[in-house]
Amino acid sequence: MTTNIRGIVACISAIALIVSCDRTKRREIAVIPEPLSARTSDGTLTLKDNIYISFNDTLLKPLSEYVASSLGRMGIDASTESGGTPLNLRLTASHRPEGSYTVEINSKSITIAAPSYEGIVNGVATILQMIPTDSSRTLRTAVINDTPRMRWRGLMLDCARHFFTVEEVEELLDVMALYKLNKFHWHLTDDQGWRIEIKRYPLLTKRGAWRRFNGHDRECMRLARVQDNDDLLIPESKLRINGTDTLYGGFYTQDDIRRVVRYAAVRGIDIIPEIDMPGHMLTAMENYKGISCFDNIGWGETFSSPLCPGKESTLEFARNVYAEIFDLFPYEYVHIGADEVEKNNWERCPDCRRRMRENGLENTEQLQAWFVGEMEEFFDANGKKLIGWDEITDDELPGRATVAWWRSWARNAVNKALSNGNDVIICPNEVFYFDYGQNETTLKKLYEYEIIDPSTELDLRDRIIGAQANTWCEWIPSRERLYYMIAPRIMALSELCWSDPSNKDWKRFSHKVTRHLPLLESRGIPYRPLDITAVADYGAHNTEPQPLQASYAYTSPIDMLFVSPTPGSTVRYTVDGTTPSVTSQAADSPVKVTETTDFSLRIFTANGKGGETVASRVTIAPCSPADTDARPTGLGLEAVWHDYAGDICSGIEEAPVRGTFKTSKVTIPPGVKGNIGLVFTSYIDVPRDHVYTFALNSDDGSQLWIDGSLTVDNDGEHAPRTVTGQKALAKGLHPVKIYYFDHNGGTVSLSLVENGHETIIDGEMWKM
Repeated sequence: MTTNIRGIVACISAIALIVSCDRTKRREIAVIPEPLSARTSDGTLTLKDNIYISFNDTLLKPLSEYVASSLGRMGIDASTESGGTPLNLRLTASHRPEGSYTVEINSKSITIAAPSYEGIVNGVATILQMIPTDSSRTLRTAVINDTPRMRWRGLMLDCARHFFTVEEVEELLDVMALYKLNKFHWHLTDDQGWRIEIKRYPLLTKRGAWRRFNGHDRECMRLARVQDNDDLLIPESKLRINGTDTLYGGFYTQDDIRRVVRYAAVRGIDIIPEIDMPGHMLTAMENYKGISCFDNIGWGETFSSPLCPGKESTLEFARNVYAEIFDLFPYEYVHIGADEVEKNNWERCPDCRRRMRENGLENTEQLQAWFVGEMEEFFDANGKKLIGWDEITDDELPGRATVAWWRSWARNAVNKALSNGNDVIICPNEVFYFDYGQNETTLKKLYEYEIIDPSTELDLRDRIIGAQANTWCEWIPSRERLYYMIAPRIMALSELCWSDPSNKDWKRFSHKVTRHLPLLESRGIPYRPLDITAVADYGAHNTEPQPLQASYAYTSPIDMLFVSPTPGSTVRYTVDGTTPSVTSQAADSPVKVTETTDFSLRIFTANGKGGETVASRVTIAPCSPADTDARPTGLGLEAVWHDYAGDICSGIEEAPVRGTFKTSKVTIPPGVKGNIGLVFTSYIDVPRDHVYTFALNSDDGSQLWIDGSLTVDNDGEHAPRTVTGQKALAKGLHPVKIYYFDHNGGTVSLSLVENGHETIIDGEMWKM
């Protein structure tokens, strides 16, 4: 077969667009996030050579300058001088929710009306998205009425592990504003670097902002070589020579901070600074005495030495730092962190023991709560609200603090916070960590996540104020790598936080994403190409591409077609285990597979830049026979817990056994924690001869073995990830073994996939 891949993709996209447009005129507007209401009419507006921006309130003057600058980057002249196509910004008297706006496009002008500055900013974002990136400059006439679902729509950037310049941060704020995100959480300090000038403690940046290459830096450089990816190189602009040492780093002066604060404010974005205490503070303790428990500081069993809450000098240091932070950031929230605190030093520290006795504290968890409470009193006295990671719920929780829920496995933290009267920001790592690796399931899982759990009591739901994505930068050393990790995920985050759930549609959103990639390109914003899709058994079944799987199973030779939905890109592949290059075979027609073949696949964009390499095995073999000698006597699986500290599945069974459990599905049994190595055994009872598709989700590694062969390989230390694979099975019983390991709160599950839907395997399919 010689059918061209691009023709198939174009045909499918055209059909989808025709069907979409026929269903409702609203869907002709490819705005992200999906508006609450949008109606087009038959007219058009063609923008003239220049645009006249008018506003009815001097409050909007800075915004008009932002609009003119944004249009200028699109090649459109704009100013507040009369003449040209009118773009009217209008503050109106209205009781609509904060952030609401109306956009009206008629044949002569554009008007954005809203009851608040933030609403006008959101309307501007809609217009900037709607203006074509080509030379046509023609818009459909339309009326759009829109209101955000959530008031907190956030993105966090960690500049402590790897540093981003003022200009790079401002560019990110522009992208946030384009997609109506309104909270920028700026992680400014950590063990690996202190990035903000504190006048009272100059050594924090003089020394603490610079370091010799650490493990993160070296690993990034190694991965750049192994993966043939320059985005992972440490930028030379962030290096300096100090004697014989090459140091990495950078920091923001207080004038830099004021500049970024002004820049964000014009775009309707609040900045939430994070100065993480009492843990993650090595850079401070290395440069100032009297704030640690002991002079010997460093890494403990899991995390770094924390500040000493028993010393008055520590409290003085913390208050002095936050006082300068309060002066720099004119917003209501400041983030204290308070996560991942290893408290072993507190147990031995005489100052901490004395503090506990004086305040009637029974353990170090209560000492942490006491410290957070002291800081919250200081915040309150200065007109600020404290945010902490969800570890602050582990003991007595301050009644006014806002909780950022990040630990996917600590689900009780949300209910505890809500029941205590605290506001909650949803950002569980399993879905909302943008530094985590991506595959064909990542974008959809984020898009379809429900911020408010249906089981949450109705009278508590208003305390869930929104969601944010967190971008930790241990493995993100460059601007290019940053956007590779966050785009197009930022689009899914935007629609998740903004749009009414009943107004969301995955297929429509997917189509909009492909139309937005040229918009990013026009702004010079890199992005991760959309995942490779595949038409398996091409010509025998439907020709619509489906998400690529890690493995396929067929009982006879088939044709495989690998597709890139990213405009202008090409899929290239090898079958010898080497990394595909720009000269490797292009997958522009179906590939005949007559025997089991391991494909290495990689997308190359129009400029020749390659994405990550993904693997897919196509197995050609008859159905694996059932075990006719098996005589199971009950239902479920046996799970054996091993005390396992390794980082691959192959060593689990050699580790000491800590317990044996019976479960009805693949999950972590109650009480299993710490070093987890689980081995599940059972028989799966399949009802017919068939090719079955399995989805194995885990954090960290896992493997699925059926009939003694590896069916799904999700091994190694990694973030939450789902890997799908197939096996042809004859009707009857098949022995199954599943391996899983983790060391700090993870997850594991196994599902059957049918017609694109995952169903957890439990009940009578498991027999033992």
